[in-house]
Amino acid sequence: MKQPGWWRPSAAGTAVLVGFWLPFCLSQESPSPPPQGSTLKFRLAGYPRKHNEGRVEIFYKGEWGTICDDDFTIANAHVLCRQLGFVTATGWTHSAKYGKGTGKIWLDNVQCGGSEKSIGLCRSRGWGNSDCTHDEDAGVICKDERLPGFVDSNIIEVDENHFEEVRLRPLAEGGARRMPITEGVVEVKLQDSWTQICGQGWSPKNSRVVCGMMGFPSERKVRSTYKQVKQMKKRAAKPKAAASSSSRHTNGFRIHSVACTGNEVHLSVCPLEIAKRNSSAPCTGGMPAVVSCMPGPLFSQVNGQKKKTKTVTKVRLKGGAKIGEGRVEVLKNREWGTVCDDRWNLQAASVVCRDLGFGSAREALTGARLGQGIGPIHMNEVMCTGTEKSIWNCPFKNITSENCKHAEDASVRCNVPYMAYEETMRLTGGRTRLEGRVEVLATDRNGTEGWGLVCGEGWSTREAMVVCRQLGLGYAKSGLPETWYWESSNMTDMVLSGVKCTGEEMSLSHCQHHATVTCQKAASRFSAGVICSETSSDLVLNAPLVEQTAYIEDRPLHMLYCAAEENCLSKSAARANWPYGHRRLLRFSSEIHNIGRADFRPKAGRHSWVWHECHRHYHSMDIFTHYDLFSANGTRVADGHKASFCLEDTECQEGIAKRYECANFGEQGITVGCWDLYRHDIDCQWIDITDVKPGNYILQLVINPNFEVSESDFTNNAMKCNCKYDGHRIWLHKCHLYDAFSEEAEKKFEQYPGQLNNQIS
Repeated sequence: MKQPGWWRPSAAGTAVLVGFWLPFCLSQESPSPPPQGSTLKFRLAGYPRKHNEGRVEIFYKGEWGTICDDDFTIANAHVLCRQLGFVTATGWTHSAKYGKGTGKIWLDNVQCGGSEKSIGLCRSRGWGNSDCTHDEDAGVICKDERLPGFVDSNIIEVDENHFEEVRLRPLAEGGARRMPITEGVVEVKLQDSWTQICGQGWSPKNSRVVCGMMGFPSERKVRSTYKQVKQMKKRAAKPKAAASSSSRHTNGFRIHSVACTGNEVHLSVCPLEIAKRNSSAPCTGGMPAVVSCMPGPLFSQVNGQKKKTKTVTKVRLKGGAKIGEGRVEVLKNREWGTVCDDRWNLQAASVVCRDLGFGSAREALTGARLGQGIGPIHMNEVMCTGTEKSIWNCPFKNITSENCKHAEDASVRCNVPYMAYEETMRLTGGRTRLEGRVEVLATDRNGTEGWGLVCGEGWSTREAMVVCRQLGLGYAKSGLPETWYWESSNMTDMVLSGVKCTGEEMSLSHCQHHATVTCQKAASRFSAGVICSETSSDLVLNAPLVEQTAYIEDRPLHMLYCAAEENCLSKSAARANWPYGHRRLLRFSSEIHNIGRADFRPKAGRHSWVWHECHRHYHSMDIFTHYDLFSANGTRVADGHKASFCLEDTECQEGIAKRYECANFGEQGITVGCWDLYRHDIDCQWIDITDVKPGNYILQLVINPNFEVSESDFTNNAMKCNCKYDGHRIWLHKCHLYDAFSEEAEKKFEQYPGQLNNQIS
């Protein structure tokens, strides 16, 4: 039995079912209230299911049972998902979709508003009172994002004093706040009200935990800040300032004796003492806890505070929709690879996050939930304590191809500082919250703030990527230069034009744009818009296959009429003596994998695909791949291109079914976990090198080169090879994705002296 006023975490169990203990709250119509001190326990069960979905089961009176689907709503699912530690629900199921449960049906005709703290606060027929069978068992589908303070262990013990939100109240009252806020009084949201913590015995380890939650990698010493707190207390003593929330509880505090080890990812899992509701305990000195944090490099440079410092890192995040999230990749032997998710936990994830300049980890994700990597898997069973400076300082095991696959790639979501970027932008007129016309908050010459539109000229997917990231809406599905079909407001003023982004910026204000608004089509119908998506595709080339399949073919001109019609030959072919003679072609196979979390589909719909009679196929994109040959000084000496005449699933990973096939005017695309193979013997799968002189070159392949279709990561869309051509034979060496090597290895590649023979050194 826990002592009143205290809350302490239990040890994590073996993860089989996700759930937690919760004090019982009486249903409004329950005829059978439980005895004093009884608890409820929840879990997700059933098959087949993912970790964030399943049949809802409740442990009550020593027995597991289910919930009937009668009157079940999405509001019920919201309440249950939050109790299971997820942020919200995305759906619910009926009729025992995840299989029939056993035992009692504890609840029936449940009717929640959606904001209740417990399912026990919702209306129902009462505990154990049901006219259902297990054929009517209800299930929920929760959003794959954990609530702060909830970890992915088997049992999570909470009570009414559990809290999720922690904030820093700045010491300096009034005036312009510079983001991010790095220093202030620690405040906790407890039972719907904010309270401060007694600073007696407050340690740097406690500060480290709070700073990690705020998105900062480390704490720093608090110097003169307590003088500011005393000044705040003096101001609070004056009648006009009596209600100052930043100086409340000067004589007593509800939270005392915080004793973190420094490795916790949330203050709520630290040992601490909480006074009963509507009471407080005295605090020696009466001073609240104050924390000062050290921002990471990415956030210490905001608004020109510091110059960008170049750091060499052996860890990076790939494929995430937001800053501070993604698949974990580590550098070993000058080559980037992934981490296997065996034993992957919040401590190891936090080491990665802090090393990259973020705070502690909010989630440690397993099962390639932010996309699969490609290439080597460098680490397995990483076991960090949380104090390490780098994941390479943690014990780990090496990998063999038998004991881990890319379907088990580990990923993280880190705590990042709040920058208030979303407050300066909004979407209007869309059918859902994920789309609409882009409106930004701008300041005119008179210093007056107001909302306005963004000129759509030159607007592309890369600008849309920044907008979706800034608003926390995931990946960009489309960047729209016209939004006439979203006429929804009286907004007509263009306040931003000439926007050009790389796609990596945190805010649209960080992109290049015109100093003075210049927009040829200034009507609101030509303003920029976006469509965002919670998932996205990610295409990568199989670099070793290109190296293995390259060869030269001298192909007679009489066999190249169709290829010439589709512009697959160099310009000099037009001056050739057709049909006599030949063209020299560098041929190779290319295998394009979709390792993202959404299918890759052509930008244009079937109605606008173009039929080519010569090869008898449809082109769904004008250009799908660029093939180029460059000299050592970067001059293009030959080029080719590949229109996506047939995007389909040639092969798939085990357990994944093909969905796209070009035959009979079928749907085109590449399913997640599948790949499309363009064999070396297909027309246009080449570069025309008839006019190329012998020498050393660089072969480059780029898929989706014009960013026409959204992807979660464009940095892995290109690959390159060293190329030696002696006039008769050709060899490719060191074929790799653009972002597969370290900077040092990439420099060596660029300084490649060429092969003297066909022996690989």
